Amino acid sequence: MKDIKSMTLAELTDDLLALGEPKFRAGQVYSWLHRGARSFDEMTNLSKALREKLAGQYELNYPTVARCLHSQKDGTIKYLWRLHDGNCVESVLMQYHHGNTVCISSEVGCPMGCAFCASTLGGLVRRLTPSEMLDQVLFAQMDSGLPISNIVLMGIGEPLDNYDTVLRFLELVNSPEGMNIGMRHISLSTCGIADKIDRLAQENLQLTLSVSLHAPTDEVRSKIMPINRRYNVDTLLDACKRYFEKTGRRISFEYAMIRGVNDTPEMAQILIRKLRGIAAHVNLIPLNDVAESPLKPSFPEVVRTFRQTLEENGIPATVRRTLGSDINASCGQLRRNFEREKSLGKE
Repeated sequence: MKDIKSMTLAELTDDLLALGEPKFRAGQVYSWLHRGARSFDEMTNLSKALREKLAGQYELNYPTVARCLHSQKDGTIKYLWRLHDGNCVESVLMQYHHGNTVCISSEVGCPMGCAFCASTLGGLVRRLTPSEMLDQVLFAQMDSGLPISNIVLMGIGEPLDNYDTVLRFLELVNSPEGMNIGMRHISLSTCGIADKIDRLAQENLQLTLSVSLHAPTDEVRSKIMPINRRYNVDTLLDACKRYFEKTGRRISFEYAMIRGVNDTPEMAQILIRKLRGIAAHVNLIPLNDVAESPLKPSFPEVVRTFRQTLEENGIPATVRRTLGSDINASCGQLRRNFEREKSLGKE
């Protein structure tokens, strides 16, 4: 059966017209779906006969909360969602003065193998559907009671590895008849799949592209990010230049500060040279400790000096505010612990 929540309003309209229903019915069904209806029986302005017809034609899934952690420090909420097939993914809801942001996952697990990330431990299980991405936004809003105004695709998985699904999700969440979240309020993070960045540029979407750079040399980046062996630093940065030329959107470069690996004064100078001529902003990220990784976070004074060096050389840089530190809000950790408990029969 078709996944009805992954359909656009136009597709749903065509389907219902083919079933002999008037055009306005599609708008009613679409509205229910994007308000979080868990079954067709909840769609009370539809006839019972139509609800039964829809149930026989379409699949309507929704996530349930496997775990939910609330930060006592800053109000951050971390969700572990159990999907219809038993797999789990994470979302993090963060509160800022400018609105509420949800960070969502695009895959169950991740195939990219970055050395500092808990999400990739165990590899890729499967890719999410558009509706499973949408539900992370919708059900986080419903469960928390907090209106979501911003979305970050920076959770478990590599969004550009699930390209077509992500594009469909963006269309759905941007829909005026749905959640109507504007593209300028959405950030998409990639580890650097250069050809997909070129493809995304052609879509000319006004979202923010965040590139996980994390090192300015091939020697260092290849050690911590296997994707660099396919698309090296220069290839990636050339794609970023083309992206800016096409879209006019400044690129955010994510840079996890790793002690003794990428945080030296020499690395700062190389990064400055590499980013010269690119409309860029560098987001320095205090590394999260992952038990299975030997990599450790840079000392705070090193992070401050690194940022100052970038700023003095004309590269805008900020240090990401750490939210949810008391609930392990960094990506992949909750799912990893949950899966470990399941294997031990402690779920």
